[in-house]
Amino acid sequence: MKFAVIVFPGSNCDADLLWAIRDVMGAQAAYVRYDETSLEGFDGVLLPGGFSYGDYLRCGAIARFSSIMDEVIRFANEGKPVFGTCNGFQVLTEAGLLPGVLRKNDSLQFICKSVALKVNNQTAFTSEYEMDEIIQLPVAHGEGNYFCDEETLQELKENNQIVFTYEEENVNGSVERIAGITNRAGNVLGMMPHPERAMEKLLGSNDGRRFFASMLKNFGKVSV
Repeated sequence: MKFAVIVFPGSNCDADLLWAIRDVMGAQAAYVRYDETSLEGFDGVLLPGGFSYGDYLRCGAIARFSSIMDEVIRFANEGKPVFGTCNGFQVLTEAGLLPGVLRKNDSLQFICKSVALKVNNQTAFTSEYEMDEIIQLPVAHGEGNYFCDEETLQELKENNQIVFTYEEENVNGSVERIAGITNRAGNVLGMMPHPERAMEKLLGSNDGRRFFASMLKNFGKVSV
């Protein structure tokens, strides 16, 4: 299985994602620039964190119109795995691949720390965790406050699309403490925390490994 790590102007977590999926987990992966128009030869897409286009308009709003996003949308519509973390989550909402929006943290402060998350393991991205397991992943964002209307929230609950929730504190004010969601089909996931930064205990946690292990097991051909 080969993953495309999309690189936008301003991305700063693309190397982290490439290292996590390729060097730690053993899958094939390569960078794909924002101005490319093909994902031929790839089986999955990873959208990194960072500040695409400097967040000059709204987080992810400009990146959403990059040339490569037509291919990312095609991948998603074909049922292939698409994962976005932090700014990648914001891009996925702006592209309409995930419902809702990401607003400024309710504290209006940038947050950078490890947080506790409760996991819903009934998804292809989280099957290697225990149900309601509490894990530790880092966050680093200024606009991670997930918001949606009541109708959308009810749909997320009914369709089991809420994957991660903040456990000890609602660090950014997200509705229902939401930290990560999938689309209805379950092949697109966006989350604010960074599993790619929690691959070794030396870094404070290796709880991110099972996220990528779940994805490889359920979507790909790589033995994990």
